[in-house]
Amino acid sequence: MADGTELGRLLGELAESGRGRAAPVAAHQVRARGDQRRRRARTVRASVVAVFACALLGGGIALAGTARVPEPGAATPPPPSRFVPPAPAPGEEYAGELGYVHDAVAQGDSVRITVRQLRAVAGGAPVPTGVVHTLTLPRTTPVETLRLSGGRPEDRELGGLVGRLAGGPRWTFEIDYDDEGRVASLREAG
Repeated sequence: MADGTELGRLLGELAESGRGRAAPVAAHQVRARGDQRRRRARTVRASVVAVFACALLGGGIALAGTARVPEPGAATPPPPSRFVPPAPAPGEEYAGELGYVHDAVAQGDSVRITVRQLRAVAGGAPVPTGVVHTLTLPRTTPVETLRLSGGRPEDRELGGLVGRLAGGPRWTFEIDYDDEGRVASLREAG
């Protein structure tokens, strides 16, 4: 094993041999390499800022665009209905609405019907008021029928009449509302 003086001598020889082969870099080359590194760093910073600005601008446009234009297929709210459920008079249990009941559609445990409101005229046929609204009622809503049941008075459930009430306005009913505006029953008007 070599002692400390021999190791120093070997390292000195190695350093001396390297000096002879390596040529020092000229000052102008060192400056050129430094300038090149600075230009690259500036280019990278400028690119990052430009990409960030584009992303910010694109996101802002996307957000602004969705605020003004509704999504395709988005339902527009229906116009406000002029229908107000009737309230029972003092001392009365129910209030009635006269109307054509039609376009019945079964939806699970309920039935959606369209009501075209009518106004009774003394000595004449009922006259449409122009108010049309829909009701969604339980299938078990009681219905008193007469012509729908072949001329005999019958108590039926609304779910059993969907097929007959599915067409256009043909059947006239008195719709009974309780004091909270809920439909209690339907009675076929004669």
